[in-house]
Amino acid sequence: MTRTSILFAALAFLIGVSSSVQAEEKMTEEQVQQWFAEFTESLDPQRGETTVPGASAEFRLGDAFAFLDANDARRLLEEAWGNPPDPSVLGAIIPYDFDPIGTSAWAVIVEYEEDGYVEDGDAAEINYDELLASMQEETSASNSARIEAGYSGLELIGWAEPPYYDPDSHKLYWAKEISFGGNSRHTLNYSIRALGRRGVLVLNAVGGMDQLSTIQTAMQDLLPMVAFEEGSRYVDFDPDVDQVAAYGIGALV
Repeated sequence: MTRTSILFAALAFLIGVSSSVQAEEKMTEEQVQQWFAEFTESLDPQRGETTVPGASAEFRLGDAFAFLDANDARRLLEEAWGNPPDPSVLGAIIPYDFDPIGTSAWAVIVEYEEDGYVEDGDAAEINYDELLASMQEETSASNSARIEAGYSGLELIGWAEPPYYDPDSHKLYWAKEISFGGNSRHTLNYSIRALGRRGVLVLNAVGGMDQLSTIQTAMQDLLPMVAFEEGSRYVDFDPDVDQVAAYGIGALV
C-alpha cells in the first residue's frame, strides 16, 4: 500500500510559482507580487496549542511554528502553489517566517487516515532498501498515467533520510528525494506518521533538497509536539471494539 497521492506532484513553487500565476492570470510581475502579498496577509496562522478537527489530535507548537486550518491550507496548496483540490487536507504547519513564494518556502501538510489500529510488530524486520527499490519501480510505471493526466513525470531518487520507527512514541519518519519533470532542483518529501488508536496522523513536509538540513531539524523539533488526544492514543487501543488496519508499518512508507 503506497501513499503516492501525498507527494504533491505539482508543487508550483519548486518550478517557479510566480511564472505559473502570472501566466494563468495574465498579470505583470508587480501584480503577481501584490497578489501574493495580499494572499499571505489573508492567512490566519494559529500559534501555541491547537487541535486538529477530524483527527482527534493536537499540536503543542513552540514559537518557531504556526498552524493553518483546513481552509487556509487548501488555499495555500491550490491557489498559491497550483496543486489540484484535495479535501483530505486538514491543515498545515508553517515556519514562523513563512513566505509562500520565497526560495526557502516549505510547509507541513496534515492529513489523517482512519484505517484502524496499525500493528507495529513487524517494524524491526522491514528491509527498507528492498522497499525503496519496489517503490522506484512503481513510481516509474505510473509516469505514463501521470503525464496523460497533465502532470509532469517524477523519479524517486532515493532516501534523503532512511525510515526510522520509534516504538516508544509510536511514530515513524523518513525523507525521500524526488525529481519532477527533470527539474534540476530536486524535491524533498519529509514525512512523519503518528500512530493512533483508530488511524494514522499524516504529516508531510515539502520543499527543495537544498532545504534538507532546515526541514530535517524542524521535523525533529515537531515530533514531540504532535500527539493524539487522550482516548485516541495508540495505547488506548481496545481489541474488543477497535478495528485493526489491514496493513502494517511498511505500508505507511
